[in-house]
Amino acid sequence: MARTTNSDTLPYVESRYELGMLASQRVRDLNGGSEPVVEKGNDKLTVVALREIASGKLDVNAVRHEFVQSYKETPVSESGEESLEIGSEDPLLREIDAELESALSSDEESGVISAEEATESAEETSADEE
Repeated sequence: MARTTNSDTLPYVESRYELGMLASQRVRDLNGGSEPVVEKGNDKLTVVALREIASGKLDVNAVRHEFVQSYKETPVSESGEESLEIGSEDPLLREIDAELESALSSDEESGVISAEEATESAEETSADEE
């Protein structure tokens, strides 16, 4: 694949916003020593990450999970600095997190369509009626 476009990757991700997040996470993984699932050649890691997503060979759900987990970890603050992060020991936050994880996993299992898919379907239906 000589050039990867957004339209090549959108079947594997929900939106362009998610594409940016997942590609950035994959670049961090590649910088950390992960092996690329496509031939690297002379391409930069950002191009390799986009080509991996567009190829369909990359487990996008695993990258999505890594991205979410990377933001769950609380940063270590230097002594004397106050952190605005709420500690994960708060039971209410753990309960909310568990509910969110449950809702996301049940949406994937039940085949719930995204807002974009619903909009596209409605547009196609209205175009067919005309």
